[in-house]
Amino acid sequence: MDVVMLSRLQFAAATMFHFLFVPLTLGLSVLVAYMETRYVQTNDETYLRMTKFWGKLFLINFALGVVTGITLEFQFGTNWSRYSAYVGDIFGSLLAIEASLAFFLESTFIGIWIFGWKKLSKKAHAAVMWLVAGAGNISAIWILLANGWMQHPVGYTIRNGRAELTDFLAVVTNKFGLLEIVHTIPSAFILSAFFVMGISAWHLLKKQHIEFFTRSFNIGLVVGLIASIVVVITGDMHAVHVTETQPSKLAAMEAHWDTQAQAPIVLFAVPDEANERNKIEIGSIPGVLSFLGHHDVNATVTGLKDIPKDERPPVLLTFVSFRTMVALGTLFPLLTIVGFVLRKRLVESRWYLWIMLFAIPLPYIANEMGWVLAEVGRQPWIVYGLLKTSQAASPVAASQVMTTLAGFILVYGLLGIAGFYLIANFAKKGPQPAADNA
Repeated sequence: MDVVMLSRLQFAAATMFHFLFVPLTLGLSVLVAYMETRYVQTNDETYLRMTKFWGKLFLINFALGVVTGITLEFQFGTNWSRYSAYVGDIFGSLLAIEASLAFFLESTFIGIWIFGWKKLSKKAHAAVMWLVAGAGNISAIWILLANGWMQHPVGYTIRNGRAELTDFLAVVTNKFGLLEIVHTIPSAFILSAFFVMGISAWHLLKKQHIEFFTRSFNIGLVVGLIASIVVVITGDMHAVHVTETQPSKLAAMEAHWDTQAQAPIVLFAVPDEANERNKIEIGSIPGVLSFLGHHDVNATVTGLKDIPKDERPPVLLTFVSFRTMVALGTLFPLLTIVGFVLRKRLVESRWYLWIMLFAIPLPYIANEMGWVLAEVGRQPWIVYGLLKTSQAASPVAASQVMTTLAGFILVYGLLGIAGFYLIANFAKKGPQPAADNA
């Protein structure tokens, strides 16, 4: 493998592992802040126990997210120095704001939250948790704006052989980035809601701490239902914008080869990139792809054959990741609607609790597939239409990247085993007795 592919694999491994922890940090922080606020409002000790139990799981997850996230920014210098030199004036400014404004704020206040239980008033302590949650989500917003610029670059000019920022407002109001925000952050809330519901389901199946976990489940249920509906709506909006700005990605998402009006959607296909066709097609529905991309069943959709071969993304991986994400994204609102119907008889609905227990990994898969779609579907561009990935890698030896890739996989694998063991072990133990929360 050449240095570009190895660098891509290393960044993908680091990013996808890091993103196992980011969505839970974003969503669970808000849920914990809500639980603590309810404790302040009602003085109900159950809410205090909920705050501490789910807060402990949040802290374990947060620590793993920080450790795995720091290495990502270093890779822009070690593995992607040509990229950094070319677009650092724009991309670097967004990362700098994220770190100085949001990440440091989040890290500072999370320390205050951990050690301030007996030093702050109840209201002040709850307010600190809201600051932690707000800072975490603000951090995500800046990262998504940076990625949105890579997907659809705006507000720049090429000067002295590099991209330089000319319109900061255009960058932060970039429609692609804004759509990523309103799609990705609710997706994180779905993951957090299913995490809470799944662990609650495990305890309800064992008929222990019933009031505690029934309340927790219902909080997750409301958040999951709202967020899953938002994700469906924003996903449709995002698809329309991708059609306008990245027609090659849309064509790969749907394994659509021929430019045509009333373009069909294929429910199942096996793309054959070498022969520019699909080996198998099942469930072709005329006009649906035109409607999804343009909200017009008669609209013309560009096919892959009309896109130069060296500008097409990998079709199979893009197609599979999109299909997986959409299938799971359709399942989540259905599961939460069923839960809403059964919410007053959860303990008796054991079949549903088993489903929700085993559904914990599904939002993780959906989130990962969403990022695979976003990043692989953009290829061969690292900045769409502006800079190709092959032009962005550092001039280093492939053997060096191979060594660090192996190191990342080993260290991250050990971190993942330790982290998920701690989360699972603490989740199974359940909440502390009320007397221990004084």
